[in-house]
Amino acid sequence: MDRLIYTAVSGMNASLNRERVIASNMANAQTIGFKAEILQATPMTLEGPQLEVRAMTSTEVRSASMKEGALTQTGYALDIAMQGDAMLAVQASDGQESYTRRGDLSITVTGVLQNGEGLPVIGENGPISVPPGSTVTISPDGSVMLANPATPDQPPVRIDRLKLVSTTGTQISKDIDGQFRVPGANGSGEGVLPVDENARVIAGSLEQSNVNPSEVLIEMISAQRLFDMRTKLVQTAGQLDEAGARLMRIDS
Repeated sequence: MDRLIYTAVSGMNASLNRERVIASNMANAQTIGFKAEILQATPMTLEGPQLEVRAMTSTEVRSASMKEGALTQTGYALDIAMQGDAMLAVQASDGQESYTRRGDLSITVTGVLQNGEGLPVIGENGPISVPPGSTVTISPDGSVMLANPATPDQPPVRIDRLKLVSTTGTQISKDIDGQFRVPGANGSGEGVLPVDENARVIAGSLEQSNVNPSEVLIEMISAQRLFDMRTKLVQTAGQLDEAGARLMRIDS
């Protein structure tokens, strides 16, 4: 009886985590460059000195679906969509380098180039800054081109290049803020990916979220039903336990 209850409660916790992931995916169905989170479940057995009978499930978000989202043409010069497996390097809120597919770029009043989440975009020498009032465009190779509106006859000047990286062959994980990072060796610190010289972007376009709202809705209904089934298992275990206790009282 104890094993039944323990297994059912462990399954309920796993179902709750699954529902949280599904809810996050549903909430980000319209977020630019969002990659649907994938919940990984790992069966674990608690080892004891006598019996190894209690099993639980450890669930954690460690990866995401890297399937490309639909491309939308915006015509805005600072909107970019990365081709292939390329990702854009940005400076996360903790100051570390992280990677994203979100390419809705803009320039702050202080001249810092940032993406739609307000994270500074990293270039060849750190976060990219441009002089206020300049006209900025992005070339297919990620070069940041600067033009002076006062001298329209002069060609644009390259001032920096977006740090575009490839994740092929590299283990990456998704953090709670939705950014991708490279876990450091032995779990200490974080790794940094080198520049991919062959990476290309499409200017004037954005990659949409790869979340399918219809599929996510079906997954949510299925997860809720599974949670209800596991709840009934706990109730059944309680009823069986009470019936066994009554039998013991009759025998005594």
